[in-house]
Amino acid sequence: MLKVKDVLSQKGSAVWSIASGETVYRALEIMAEKDLGALLVIDDGKVAGIFSERDYARKVILKGKSSKETRVRDLMTKNVYSITPDKSAEECLALFTAARCRHLPVYENNQLIGVVSIGDIVNAIITEQKAAIHDLETYIIGG
Repeated sequence: MLKVKDVLSQKGSAVWSIASGETVYRALEIMAEKDLGALLVIDDGKVAGIFSERDYARKVILKGKSSKETRVRDLMTKNVYSITPDKSAEECLALFTAARCRHLPVYENNQLIGVVSIGDIVNAIITEQKAAIHDLETYIIGG
């Protein structure tokens, strides 16, 4: 069974973050540079929130705010759901659906060890299913 820890081992455990006092523009620069859909907002070594493309689209553009003047703290999502590495990919997908989010910090023993996105989980499931299909085809064909 595919676990969150398996997904992290495939994608890596790098965590990209920004401080809440930084500008939204700076957050967007980092997200574009790293090809990310969200950044964790970390203040004093602790996760204070998450800033995503969705936050930007709904809270800056539509409200006529300036990304160069607005601070991340003013737009970030403060209620951040998380998951542990021992959870299955299916449990992770269920949390994405229930929480209506796309990114989850992964904690082990109260330590942040990575972030998974819905895309990471879906890609890992597809890869695992392709391997299973290949193995079954090989078994049936007798090769």
